[in-house]
Amino acid sequence: MYLDRLQQDDIFVPSEIKPLKDLTGIDSRRGLENIILSNGKIVNVVSASYGHIPNELFFKQAERMLVNARLQFHKRTVNRDDRSFITDFIIEDKNQFTIKNDADAILPMLRFKNSYDGKEKTSGHFGFYRKVCSNGLHIARSEVAFSIKHSRNCTELILPCLDRLFKAFVSNEYYDIILKFEKMKEVEIIDTKAFVKDILEETKLFRYECSDKNDNPSKKSREVLEKLSCEAIILNENPNLWLGYNAFNSVLHNTLKKSFSQQEKLDKVLFNAVYEMT
Repeated sequence: MYLDRLQQDDIFVPSEIKPLKDLTGIDSRRGLENIILSNGKIVNVVSASYGHIPNELFFKQAERMLVNARLQFHKRTVNRDDRSFITDFIIEDKNQFTIKNDADAILPMLRFKNSYDGKEKTSGHFGFYRKVCSNGLHIARSEVAFSIKHSRNCTELILPCLDRLFKAFVSNEYYDIILKFEKMKEVEIIDTKAFVKDILEETKLFRYECSDKNDNPSKKSREVLEKLSCEAIILNENPNLWLGYNAFNSVLHNTLKKSFSQQEKLDKVLFNAVYEMT
């Protein structure tokens, strides 16, 4: 049911690299010879040696690697302004945990990321997908290492054996982090407003108060509180640190205007701040 709601943006928009002089008729300085067009828009100015990696090359090859590894998966694709893109491969297999509640399932996930404006590093890393709220949790350290070979007329992407990497992840870091999730679940939150305020003071994610003259929770703070209360009702349990972390995570990824890389970095900061309360 939850996987039916996955975002499905078009990430295979037309893109090409062209000489800047073709557009302006003017010579450009060294290092700014070419432009990258994405869906008809100029999104970057790059050097003549820059190797453009089209999404078709990167994401489709990553998907082939998962298919070859015989991993069953669902996809979520996100396109931000034809500039930066992700594909989350949510893996459905025996490596599915429930956090002391059959309705709260966690699946391993692989995220691959690319950008045409140069603001996101072409990369891949492991993470977690929580079904009940369609959240991606980006706190794992395991990355997918690969190399990119450039030549004058070709850019070649070389990915590792994902089957071996995936098995190593679920055999080690995956289980270690799941145990931390379960430990967070055991700690109830008595005062949810105090919890939200403490986490925001620690992480500086956003401001708790509406303003200097108004101590009431801000709109984002209320969103966290409402999400925390709603999930406690859905799962028929008292508010706890696990639900608190996920309430913040939802606002981080769905409300705050941050790049993918910023979200992933802040997710780790947020998780560490909440886990310290255990």
